[in-house]
Amino acid sequence: MSDYLISEKSLGASVGEVAPQSVEFESLPLDSGQTLAPVTIAYETYGSLNEDRSNAVLICHALSGDAHAAGYHAGDDRPGWWETMIGPRKGFDTERFFVICSNVIGGCKGSTGPISINPATGREYGLDFPVVTVGDMVRAQKLLVEHLGISRLLSVSGGSMGGMQALQWAVSYPEAVASCIPIAATQKHSPMQIAFNEVGRLAIMSDPNWNNGDYYRGDPPDGGLAVARMIGHITYLSDESMHEKFGRRLRDKSSLGYDFTMDFEVESYLRHQGEVFTRRFDANTYLYVTKALDYFDLSAGHGVLEEVFRDLPQDMRFLVIAFSSDWLYPPYQSKELVRALKGNGIDCSYLEMSSSFGHDAFLLENSDLTRMVWHFLEATAHRIGLRFD
Repeated sequence: MSDYLISEKSLGASVGEVAPQSVEFESLPLDSGQTLAPVTIAYETYGSLNEDRSNAVLICHALSGDAHAAGYHAGDDRPGWWETMIGPRKGFDTERFFVICSNVIGGCKGSTGPISINPATGREYGLDFPVVTVGDMVRAQKLLVEHLGISRLLSVSGGSMGGMQALQWAVSYPEAVASCIPIAATQKHSPMQIAFNEVGRLAIMSDPNWNNGDYYRGDPPDGGLAVARMIGHITYLSDESMHEKFGRRLRDKSSLGYDFTMDFEVESYLRHQGEVFTRRFDANTYLYVTKALDYFDLSAGHGVLEEVFRDLPQDMRFLVIAFSSDWLYPPYQSKELVRALKGNGIDCSYLEMSSSFGHDAFLLENSDLTRMVWHFLEATAHRIGLRFD
């Protein structure tokens, strides 16, 4: 293990200004049997690819994320969604690794999705866009990685839906992945997780402006999308964090209103989160991406999860991370992955971090998560013979 250590002071470094990129592919076969053509993938990269292209790390985003994972765009002071983890001497150390993040297909931030123009009609796809799966998202990412001239990734990682993509990478392309870091993820949705997504979808489809998905030339279903986001956002928090952040404090009043205006701080917070979300996300994309999550089942066709990992290379490594207060993707789901991996003799480390932040902890925690990921990648790099000056 190197004596190159990260310090608290170094955790604040940024990759600085970055530019969005995109590439178009002729077509992409989908799990549904349909073919999407053409396909645009929006992506960003951070750090430098080494001479033999062996230091690449792929980051996969969660439901509401995109390709902008770190740094800043010109004229915009908002950092990427995983700024805490990607950069010089951070967990995904851009002084050592070439980090890639792409927007998933079905997304609304540059990659082909329901908001894109359907070449057959000259209008936005809307509900004519084919249903996509996590497997399809990964298949598109594989095209991008090959386009960049990379045959084997040092690691694939992500939180929540990003963690599911990372797992799918390991299973679909084991020869192309040296290690995998799924964070706050699962091998398949539970009935409760499916239920929350269905309520969100129904909120959108019940909005009178949804118009069966054909709203791009008129008023969008912002009311339904905001409610969907409010429902989802509740699941990202924890009971403890909501007590700490809001308690039962009233909002701009000294007593209960005894009406249906906002009384509590938490009500105002959720409405704000919903309203802000409608400015940056597409309602149809929410439908498609949540459906892809619900369809995800790593053990489908295998009977038991252990069978899924039976043919993985013995030199593949895993770091599975969960958070104690995450009730959306609780630690028991991560432990299922660990048991199945270890049952096949795969090198797998498990970290359950104590946190009061709930599911969103992977976006908010910093130093402990940073150190664990940094050292795991360091050890993986040494195992495959990758050395640093």
